[in-house]
Amino acid sequence: MHPKTVGLIAHTGKRGVGELIRCLADEFAHFKIPILLEKETARVSGQESKLTIAELGNKADLLVVVGGDGTLLNVAGHMGETMPPIFGINVGSLGFLTTVSSPAFREAVDCIASGKMKFSNRALLEVAVGDSKEGPMIALNDAVFSRGELSRLIRLRTRVNGEALTEFNADGLIVATPTGSTAYSLSAGGPILEPESGVFVITPICPHVLTNRSIIVSERSTIEVEATERDYPVYLSVDGRDSVRVNKGVTVRIQKAKKTLRLAAMQDTSFFNVVRQKLKWSGSNL
Repeated sequence: MHPKTVGLIAHTGKRGVGELIRCLADEFAHFKIPILLEKETARVSGQESKLTIAELGNKADLLVVVGGDGTLLNVAGHMGETMPPIFGINVGSLGFLTTVSSPAFREAVDCIASGKMKFSNRALLEVAVGDSKEGPMIALNDAVFSRGELSRLIRLRTRVNGEALTEFNADGLIVATPTGSTAYSLSAGGPILEPESGVFVITPICPHVLTNRSIIVSERSTIEVEATERDYPVYLSVDGRDSVRVNKGVTVRIQKAKKTLRLAAMQDTSFFNVVRQKLKWSGSNL
């Protein structure tokens, strides 16, 4: 892929990001590739733009996101129907999604300009709350059910393709994509899934019944989660965004979204190499 137009989006709270955006703009100019800036990204780099993230997604062939994994999740959540490939540049420690470090920005631009990127097709979750008129939410990582501030277990009746799975009595429940399997689900004891494995994972958070464990289901599945207690509220957060309350009897329906995210990376990037580095798997000395 040789992008004709590149959109730049940055986490504006990161130190030195304004200078990095200006350097990236100069590098793309060297290759005669036009760039478009998200409005807040333009502001911190001393430039002007009125484009939102969604508008940038409609106009650019490729988005370069500068920040961390959370920045990339935020960008994916603000995309409209059009979702161009996203290339992440990490400002800080190595991320699972933003795997190129900021000092290597010249190599990243050269990779993009020469069309030598590799792509990974990442499944997205479509999360619909009851009969909400706001439409479904889109998640790259996960949908998380939690108990809020109350120090009490919640009950979540869960079905897969209309068939009862169980009623989880736990601190919460995570429904994650393979991309999200290395996030909260992993911390809760869930398995690591290869990015294009074609499955989702359901992981309880601190379940009362010790036999409740993570379960892997096909990405073609429809997962339904229902809060079953009236007096204890349940909250739903999608990719870490602001929580919404799920009242008793309301069913949250989770399934694979129609669109997918093409995550771009440099040719030498390997998921298993990133896992080894991020999780500090050094292997045995024996």
